[in-house]
Order: sequence, then structure tokens, then C-alpha cells
Amino acid sequence: MTDTRIPTARLGAQGPEVGVQGLGCMGMSFAYGPTDADQARAALDRALELGVTLYDTADAYGAGENERFLAPFFRAHRDQVVIATKFALSIPEDDPTKRIIRNDPPYIRAAVEASLQRLGVDVIDLYYMHRRDVNVPIEESVGTMAELVREGKVKHLGLSEVTAEELRAAHAVHPIAAVQSEWSLFSRDIEAHVVPAARELGVALVPYSPLGRGFLTGAFADAAKDLTADDFRRQQPRFTGDNAAANAALLEPLRAIAAAHDATPAQIALAWVQQRAAVDSLPVIPIPGTRKASRVEENVAATRITLTEDELDRLEPIAGKVAGDRYADMTFTSAGREA
Repeated sequence: MTDTRIPTARLGAQGPEVGVQGLGCMGMSFAYGPTDADQARAALDRALELGVTLYDTADAYGAGENERFLAPFFRAHRDQVVIATKFALSIPEDDPTKRIIRNDPPYIRAAVEASLQRLGVDVIDLYYMHRRDVNVPIEESVGTMAELVREGKVKHLGLSEVTAEELRAAHAVHPIAAVQSEWSLFSRDIEAHVVPAARELGVALVPYSPLGRGFLTGAFADAAKDLTADDFRRQQPRFTGDNAAANAALLEPLRAIAAAHDATPAQIALAWVQQRAAVDSLPVIPIPGTRKASRVEENVAATRITLTEDELDRLEPIAGKVAGDRYADMTFTSAGREA
């Protein structure tokens, strides 16, 4: 493993230049079972050494705990990192296990102030609407987000899990730098409408869960059997029971191609996502999540793998055969609302 820094790409027509692979930080303090804070901090440091500059969090990750955990790292490297965080998933005081989607202007303003305080910074580089409340006109929500840009609290705007129509409506109010959605060998629904719209508008794609939440790496075979009780993946239909068994059988081409490249299945899965930038002619900056420096090194190495046309063809059928949706309730995703 060399220390050569990864190439860069721009988030949107006027957005910041970032490494072509970012880092999803949610699992460092939320959703994926027990974590080791020292290992997570080492992963952050190693990522920066290798040219990873986009760091992704959200106010809902651990009810603000993830933002607080990342704050010392961000402050120590403020001029080197691009901070991305999100609003929209409100946590009721009487039930911290629930999430209520809110896009109304008063909530957005309260959320940004709280995130700035937890992060310990004066401005957020990329501020996402985490999920879409269809009861609030997107023009109204993005209008408020645009005011935050004018006030110097936010530099660039992003959206997560929006439809192509919602993206176009938002972009007409204020330039959108990035759209975040799940995109992997197992999840390709955004290619039908969202990807073409992003390409048309000059918006970058930021795929989350590019490793299928770890399933594509072989880290687990059945969430109910292999993961701790507090692991979020136990709630996702494709990772348990008959669905998990059927989906595990789809990984053979991935393992075979990995062996041919002397690489890991994770690296091939990531290389496939990275290569969508060339295939679909738009910036693609995946944000694989990890809590270990060794995994950061493994993931970053995938940016140097190019898959052949034959290999891409062998991987092409996988998504169409996946059993189970990516969430139990798909109405919160772009695919669940796409006409």
C-alpha cells in the first residue's frame, strides 16, 4: 500500500474539490453495533493522509453524538476537510428510537444552529436535506437552505434520496452541489431517473452504502444471526432469512473478479461504483463507512482498480436479482416516490 493521495473531483459545478472517495462516519458512533473510539480516530487520520477530504455525518446519527465525536478532528484539520452534515430526521423527546421527517423552515434553522455548535465550526461546507417531507414544498425548504448560504452558515447545498423531479425543482431555487443516495451493485434504482437528472444539471452523486452495508464484503451473511441486537442492518429486509441466503448466492462473480485482480470483494464493489463516473459521465464520490484504518487503506486502494468491459458485464445482472428492498419502508427513498 503506497501513500499516493487519491485523485480529486468537484462536487457540482461550483462546489468544492474533494477526493474521489469520501468517508461515511455514521458507524463510528451509531447504527452498526459497538465501536472503538481510538480506532475510529485512527481511521479519520489515515483517511486524510490518503487524500480523503469529504467526511459525512448527520445530526440524527446518535442524536448528535456523531457530530460531537468528529468535532475535534474537524477543528484540527479545518482547512483540509470538507464537512458534510444533514438535517430532517427529528428525534421526539418521548421516544428516541423514532424519527420524524421535518423540512419546515423553523426546524431547518434550529437544526443548522445545533449542528454548528456540536461541530464547533462557523460554517458547514455541504448541508444536506437528509430525507424529504412531501408535505412541505421543496422550494420552501431549499429557499430556507439558500438563506443559510447567504448568511454564511452553509457553503453548499445537498439533497438525499430525492426524485429527479424534486432535484430539478430544488436546483431551480439554488444550485445543488450533490445528491446522496444508496448506490451499489445491490442498489441501482437511481440510475433510471436521478442519475440522468444529476448529469443534466451538473450535480455530483455521493453514493452511500456502496458496499451494501458490508454485505458485499462478506462481513456477514445473515444480519439476524451474525450481528448484534443493536445493529441497524437487522431491520433491513434484504439481509435476513431467505432474502439473505438468496443474496449471498449472488456474490460469486464479485469474488471471482476480486481473485483475478488480487483484490478483495470490497475493492471490486467500490471500483464498480467509482467507475460509474466514467460510465454515466458525472462526478461520483462514494462514501464507504468504516471504523478502522486498515479498511480505509483497503477502500482507497479501490480507486486504482479499473474493471474491464467483460467484468462489468459479469456484474451487471446482480442488482436485478437482489431479494428484498433496501428499507422496510421505501416511501422515504427516491425509488419509493419516483413516478
